[in-house]
Amino acid sequence: MSAPDRAVTVEVWSDVVCPWCYIGKRRLERALAQFEHADEVEVVWRSFQLDPTFPAGVRQPVSQMLAEKIGGTLEQVRQMNARVTALAAEEGLEYRLEQATMVNTFDAHRLTHLAKAHGKGDAAHERLLRAQLVEAQVLDDADTLVRLGVEIGLPEEETRRVVAGDDYAQQVRDDFAAARTLGVRGVPFFALNRAFAVSGAQPVETFVSALRAAYTRARPAPS
Repeated sequence: MSAPDRAVTVEVWSDVVCPWCYIGKRRLERALAQFEHADEVEVVWRSFQLDPTFPAGVRQPVSQMLAEKIGGTLEQVRQMNARVTALAAEEGLEYRLEQATMVNTFDAHRLTHLAKAHGKGDAAHERLLRAQLVEAQVLDDADTLVRLGVEIGLPEEETRRVVAGDDYAQQVRDDFAAARTLGVRGVPFFALNRAFAVSGAQPVETFVSALRAAYTRARPAPS
């Protein structure tokens, strides 16, 4: 089914270093598995940065970054991470947040737009989220981004050129601007036909209800 024929378009604003975004992705996938019209749903990934002011080229342990952000201790951050890790485990995800590195994700988002151009947008977000949160890879490293792109089937030469340059920068900024227009302040954020929204990694049942509401609005039952 071509995209124009889809009843529901789910736009997902996400950052590739966001632990809640991976949990939300899994819950959306579970909801789609339960949704009776899943074949009429298109999922479109949009770029968002949790901290757009984080300096490019700087790398900082996530735990240290969070401690500074909340004005708390490393022990408090460890407790926070443990809670998120436990929720992720319920979705089959084995987080390693204590080993994760915070970076500026702009280049990683440019890579996701290259992937989208090749019909691999979902695969790119899956691979980058896993690389950051499960494998503790560093997502501002050019060679790492190229390798991850090639792993999902992107052409190596094109991927290396994109990572080294500024291709798709405007598309990333356009996603940021769309998020601001919609009032998105945190991710994951799911917009269904831009008529319904789910904010955060909500329970599967919430996603199913939103999908049904959006579908019913798009495909009203004959009177």
